[in-house]
Amino acid sequence: MDLFGTAGIRGGVEERVTPSLALAVGRAVGAEIRSRSEESLSESTPEPTVVLARDGRVTGPALAAATEAGLAAGGVEVRRAGRLPTPAIAHASRGRYGVMLTASHNPPTDNGIKLFRDGTEFDRDAERAVEERVADEESVAPWDEWTEATRTDPLDGYLADVREYAAEFGAPLDGLRVAVDCGNGMSAPATPTVLRELGADVVTLNGNVDGHFPGRGSKPTPETLADLRAFVADANEGVEEPGRPSETGGDGDEEAEGFAFGIGHDGDADRIVIVDADGEVVHEDTVLAVLAERYTRESDATDPVVVTTPNASGRIDERVREAGGRVERVRLGALHEGIAAVREDAAEAGALGEAGAVGESGAAGEVGDDTRVVFAAEPWKHIHVAFGGWIDGVASAAVIARLVADEGLDALRAPVTERPYRKVSVSCPDDAKESVMDRLETALPDAFPEAAVDTDHGVRLEFEDASWTLVRPSGTEPYVRVYAESDDVDDLVGEVQGVVEDAVAAA
Repeated sequence: MDLFGTAGIRGGVEERVTPSLALAVGRAVGAEIRSRSEESLSESTPEPTVVLARDGRVTGPALAAATEAGLAAGGVEVRRAGRLPTPAIAHASRGRYGVMLTASHNPPTDNGIKLFRDGTEFDRDAERAVEERVADEESVAPWDEWTEATRTDPLDGYLADVREYAAEFGAPLDGLRVAVDCGNGMSAPATPTVLRELGADVVTLNGNVDGHFPGRGSKPTPETLADLRAFVADANEGVEEPGRPSETGGDGDEEAEGFAFGIGHDGDADRIVIVDADGEVVHEDTVLAVLAERYTRESDATDPVVVTTPNASGRIDERVREAGGRVERVRLGALHEGIAAVREDAAEAGALGEAGAVGESGAAGEVGDDTRVVFAAEPWKHIHVAFGGWIDGVASAAVIARLVADEGLDALRAPVTERPYRKVSVSCPDDAKESVMDRLETALPDAFPEAAVDTDHGVRLEFEDASWTLVRPSGTEPYVRVYAESDDVDDLVGEVQGVVEDAVAAA
């Protein structure tokens, strides 16, 4: 049984992520947690308690009720948290477990189930254990071990920790004006609040939570963020220093005109998109490169490591190398596994100091003086490892805002070489993806014999002029994705797409 994709379980609620499945997964998760707790006496083992939350989708309450019933009948304590951003449930799962019901950026007809253990997403082994228990129709716990859920509200504590963490970067916001398009998603009670409490003047678009996503599509793209982009560009027309209060020499600063930048989030606030003062979307890999370079430069490790994915641009490698670090890649949707792998390799090599112990903060970024994962990210999604081991668009918004307040967005992105980049999707039925990728492992190298080939995470081709392309199956939708970065990107994408379409037709 294959339930989990690259971002948990996800799909349409009428045929895939049904209340019946939510009940079965809840029961399986409860049994797996009980089993792990009984087998381990380690103090580091999370307590057998689950914090359960959902995003704002219409189908969330029914799925939450079913999941709660499964967990309670599985014999674990349940803390019902209501509606939360996904990073907030991850934060709340530290020292325990978390279940988040969300389909992230998918349309309102979909929903999903995401699992956390001690602030980190379940790895593949843990997901497979849950799949096996669902397939075996895990039985319930003895009747007298069933539990009754209690209510918890972890949002305020999470937001306070984000503010405290972000205050370590850049400069105070002091009236910096920012536009935030919440997309009717779960960033609405989070990002505007954090930025305002850090001192920003925030204007929101689509700032009410609504599971129909009436304002725009939940996935933040240049097209769905058209209103945000126009709003920022129009407000900044003729403004000399958009979004910055002007010094008057009188009793204080005048209010800022326009916006320093804009922010767009998805449905559950793990993704972030940045819009510049001209209303243009800043490429996601440029944002990633800016943060990766900053974390690398500020690290005191002799071997600072940034973990990213095969579809991420070479501009990240360039900035990290310039700052004295190195990049490691891991399959899409598995940043947490990449962080763990670097730590394990370093521990085996004796690079983590005494026993490779995690620092007092419990963060993955505090593991030793020699090798340290300082940042992990894939396009749009960032793990601030010194803050926590989860993807966090709200923390990204706060950190980026303070960096912009200090240096300005143009200055932050100036060192980054931005080559043309494209991503296209080729339709491919889910049941044909495996055979298509098998064909492409031969067909793509044959079509581009001059390229270096890596088949660890899809098929990635790298060329001597720093161009590259990656072909991989989507873990959540019926597509094979083609990513490419090149000065002649249209020609490269066209050639690769043709090879992929031939493979799909032959499958």
